[in-house]
Order: sequence, then C-alpha cells, then structure tokens
Amino acid sequence: MEARLNLFGNAISAKVLKHVTSAGKAASDSTLPAATQELVKIRASQINGCGFCTDMHTKEATHAGETSVRLNLIATWREATVFTDAERAALELTEQGTRIADAAGGVTDEVWANAAKHYDEDQLAALVSLIALINAFNRVNVIVQQPAGDYRIGQFA
Repeated sequence: MEARLNLFGNAISAKVLKHVTSAGKAASDSTLPAATQELVKIRASQINGCGFCTDMHTKEATHAGETSVRLNLIATWREATVFTDAERAALELTEQGTRIADAAGGVTDEVWANAAKHYDEDQLAALVSLIALINAFNRVNVIVQQPAGDYRIGQFA
C-alpha cells in the first residue's frame, strides 16, 4: 500500500506538518504525564481509524515502558482496572473531544469537571491541545491513506 500523497515530499504538506509538530512540542513538554499523553494519542487514533498513528504511538509507548496489558486495553478502558482515575478522566475527555460531531453538546460539563479534578490548568491546556493535534494528524493520515506498520521509534524526532 502506498499513500495517496507523500506528506514529507510535498513542500506545502511538509511545511504544515512542521508547524503542527511544533505546536505539539509545547504540549508534550508540559507536566502532563508522558504515559497519559500516549494513552490520549492512541485512543483518539483508534477512534479515528488511523493505523499509522496507532502504530506510532503504541510503539513509542512500549519503548517508554508502557505495558502490553495497558496498551491492549485502551479501547476498553471503561472495563479495565489498569488505568488510574486521572487517566480515565483523560481518556473520557479524549473520546468526547474526538467525537464532537457525534454529540450535539460536545464535551459535557461533567467530563470537563472530572478532568479538572485530576489536572491543573496547564495540564488541561496540554490535554486539550494534544487531543486537537492528534485529531489533526489522524485526519491527514486517514485522508491520504498513510500505511501503518513500518514506524520506527524516534522516526520523527
């Protein structure tokens, strides 16, 4: 399988992705726990059907020490006992923030309040930013049918 467009070979898409990646660095450098960041990226990527991002972030999470049990249970986090209350709040915010079109009201006050119980304002800003950015990356990769499976740890470092 080959992507419809070489995102890094095209000057316009390469420039756009460079800026989106730079925005992501501000969020990833925050005090939001790195494990939570990867869980958020993986869950949004699963929802959006982005194989490339799911491949990338599960490999990065594994490399950072995440367990296979937790990675295998992200899609079913509600029934899993391996996530903290804070991670569960982040995953719920991720799901509602990713499925905005499916919910007339967007993110509920209850979900926001639950996330705010576990994260300070800077961490919430990072969380919201990561959710928005991974959704942007997912959409680009899904639109161009970016193949999954060949990602190498640190490939875009």
